[in-house]
Amino acid sequence: MAFIRLYTGDDGKTHLQVMDLASQPSLTKLHGAKGIEFRTSQPGRFSDWHTAPRRQYVITLSGQAEIGLRDGTVFRLGPGDVNLAEDLTGSGHTTRVVGNVPRVTATVHLDG
Repeated sequence: MAFIRLYTGDDGKTHLQVMDLASQPSLTKLHGAKGIEFRTSQPGRFSDWHTAPRRQYVITLSGQAEIGLRDGTVFRLGPGDVNLAEDLTGSGHTTRVVGNVPRVTATVHLDG
């Protein structure tokens, strides 16, 4: 299981931080949420440069996606991987569904 955080740096660009529960004890605490949304995206779906619409967890239940950053970094997410999207401003990131099966996600909208 991968746990990544997307955030906007002081340079206005989205950056990626790989996190784990051992080094980030705040992740083991209860987080307030507004709701959850399930989505299916077909292989080949591409979302060009965008920022997160709100602070949210995007949990990949099945399928795979690649997150792209302006510096050329590409990070692949698969089943069980969690993305904490906090890049609400700046140049954003891309998302591409890869592989030959749809990507199913659970998006948890966070409070604040």
